[in-house]
Amino acid sequence: MNADDLAFADVVEQQRLLTRKAISSLELTNVYLERLERYGDVYGAVVTILHDRARREARRADRERARGRVRGPLHGIPYGAKDLLATPDAPTTWGAAPFRTQRFDFDATVVRRLADAGAVLLAKLAMVELAGGFGYNDADASFTGPGRTPWNAAFWSGGSSSGSGAAVAAALVSFAIGSETCGSILYPATACGITGLRPTYGRVSRHGAMALCWSLDKLGPMTRSARDAELVLRAIAGADPADPTSVDAPFPAARRRPRIAVLKNATKACMPAVARNFNASVKQLATFCDVTTSVALPAFPYDEAVGTIVRAEGAAAFRGLIESGRARTLRQADDRIGGYVGYETRAIDYIDAQRARTLMTAALREAFGAYDAVVAPTLPTVTYPVGVPFDSVYAEFEGNPNLIAPGNLAGLPALALPNGFGDNGLPTNLSLLGTAFAETRLTAIGKRYQQITDTHRARPTLTTTPA
Repeated sequence: MNADDLAFADVVEQQRLLTRKAISSLELTNVYLERLERYGDVYGAVVTILHDRARREARRADRERARGRVRGPLHGIPYGAKDLLATPDAPTTWGAAPFRTQRFDFDATVVRRLADAGAVLLAKLAMVELAGGFGYNDADASFTGPGRTPWNAAFWSGGSSSGSGAAVAAALVSFAIGSETCGSILYPATACGITGLRPTYGRVSRHGAMALCWSLDKLGPMTRSARDAELVLRAIAGADPADPTSVDAPFPAARRRPRIAVLKNATKACMPAVARNFNASVKQLATFCDVTTSVALPAFPYDEAVGTIVRAEGAAAFRGLIESGRARTLRQADDRIGGYVGYETRAIDYIDAQRARTLMTAALREAFGAYDAVVAPTLPTVTYPVGVPFDSVYAEFEGNPNLIAPGNLAGLPALALPNGFGDNGLPTNLSLLGTAFAETRLTAIGKRYQQITDTHRARPTLTTTPA
């Protein structure tokens, strides 16, 4: 196995090599550190590479393995963390110029739990400034520049976990931690052709993570396979006294033959390649799932409710930045004023959005609760080109009944799976929306799907020439 094969192997495969002592954690770590140096800036994926910490943790993992102590399936596996997670080893920048020198003296709970599992932290990964809460309208929305998908560097790697998506797709890390408020794991998973798991709200502690929207924020794994996503989730899940919204909840057993529903009009207003790949995926899912077609999404203003909640809570989270005027130093033009728009959100609008959210959650439970998953294209298009306003492209594909906003409002888990390629060689993706705390039923479906398909094993051709 050469260095590229090793870097693109998933966690399960890498752990087998470590167990056989075909490679050490330090050797694997050095492979990734070299790749981060070579490709990280090209794809706008990296803020800080943690050379000393990574090698220290890798050596510890190797010493423990030599003594017969293996902490679990992530022991010795190198990963990257979105740069909204606190660590004491480097600044935690939140992707934003006003916070470039911000430091914390502790590890976020997710980072600590991964260390307890024996994982090796390689780098703090790039992100859209302030996780996109101020309404950015183009890809150049981080002080590190635009994230670029490894499949075509002229196109965006997706927000706001842009660096996490690009780093996994380019095999600069074995896996990454991203965050999602409304699409920031699922979108970059699509743009970068990787697997992304958005956990149930409360499944994973957010202590030490930047707050954008307390009632919507979630942390989750971005990986090369569904089996990896489940392993990482199990390591980071659970109640944390430092985050009162986090809970302990069991992981349900997978069903022998899952029940899935295809969202009604799922391919409405989709690019032809997205529709074609999705229809092929449904046929593949039907070989091991019971499929019900045309299950309707209850009609509610999901996007409007999410927008109101994010604007109000985001303005509260960044009140000091807004009131000080430092928001005007953000990189993206719309972000410089977006905080002030949020600041003017009326309390009655926020309360009405939260009240409507309760009704929406109940309606989704009634419509989808009988199924292990509801399946739809994650996005109706491939990702956006870099260098143009988002609202100037793909207007003809508006009107797709997307599940991202409904699922986030209800705090439900979702699994994004690569399922093919479309225009400009860019990946397409499908999503499975599940019931609360039933992530393992989604990953069971994802694992079966990836056993009979191979898109998740595809590798981009990388470049060292900046776009």
